[in-house]
Amino acid sequence: MALLLNIETSTAICSVALGKDGKLLALKENKEGMKHASHLTVFIESILKENNLTTTDLDGVAISMGPGSYTGLRIGVSTAKGICYGAGIPLIAVSTLQSMTKALQNTSDISAKVKNIENAFFCPMIDARRMEVYTALYNSKTKLEREISADIIDENSFLDELSNREIVFFGDGSAKCKNVIRNKNGIFLDDVNATAVGMIELAEEKFNKNELEDVAYFEPFYLKDFVATTPKKNIFK
Repeated sequence: MALLLNIETSTAICSVALGKDGKLLALKENKEGMKHASHLTVFIESILKENNLTTTDLDGVAISMGPGSYTGLRIGVSTAKGICYGAGIPLIAVSTLQSMTKALQNTSDISAKVKNIENAFFCPMIDARRMEVYTALYNSKTKLEREISADIIDENSFLDELSNREIVFFGDGSAKCKNVIRNKNGIFLDDVNATAVGMIELAEEKFNKNELEDVAYFEPFYLKDFVATTPKKNIFK
């Protein structure tokens, strides 16, 4: 039983949710793109103030650990660590792909689109540029069935799994895969993105099991190394 602040910055959406005993208490979100640096602390301050709370009233802070945007994850994790240090409260890390799946399963009525939900797999996809996505497979109980990976999607992707079950594809990386993965068992859902709402139950479970992170040494799950690029055009010439 806990009061937890949940922070999601792994994609283009900046999302902050306040969860109490595994239930949504308040939510702040911005879907206008990568503006986490300017929105995140404002959202946190607002959500606490509106609920007459301070950081010391929290039992912990949960962070969406990735995979996802390198910059977004750094902003989210550094902010979460700062709150934990200052308030002396624990840090909880939640898988981004698992929380996306949890949010979908909890809030969307997909029974009309999925014939056999109990047998279906859920495949969250985060855009990793070109035809690559960060993805995994989860069952109807939000349990991991295929490890998280960075996959380059082609017409042969998920063929084995699609041969005997439905797969629900969703997330900001799924749209570009819709015309590549052509299978009667492939179900694509639009406008389903990462949100702190999906973290609430998972964070509560981890808190109750004392599955906490070392605030000093925790690092996000980037999955791939960050690669810096240089602009093609030199603006100083």
